[in-house]
Amino acid sequence: MSRQIIHTENAPAAIGPYSQAVRAGNTVYLSGQIPLDPATGEIVSGDISAQARRAFENLSAVCEAAGGSLAQVVRLGLYVTDLGDFAAVNAVMGEFFQAPYPARSTIEVAGLPKGAAFEVDAILVL
Repeated sequence: MSRQIIHTENAPAAIGPYSQAVRAGNTVYLSGQIPLDPATGEIVSGDISAQARRAFENLSAVCEAAGGSLAQVVRLGLYVTDLGDFAAVNAVMGEFFQAPYPARSTIEVAGLPKGAAFEVDAILVL
């Protein structure tokens, strides 16, 4: 099976040896998005809600570059540095997704790239 690399200037460039997303058949595997401003490459200022919102906006941009949308996401992985932020992240997720929601995991981690407090990755089916 061939792979198609997905890239957009509307989301932050990869900060390591990986692609923003890879399409294999009708499935797109989206790399983790942290709350980087695509224009500056810096973490957005603000609380966990601001960080989650920016990360979901970045994820949406990569979905669009792949020819899809957040509505076609079948699985999300959420990573937070503090599970105390769970309710705030859920509220922001509700701004971007409607029922029926994708499958999801939420995992507390010790740290994320560039000191981010939130990261999201996804699987999209076109």
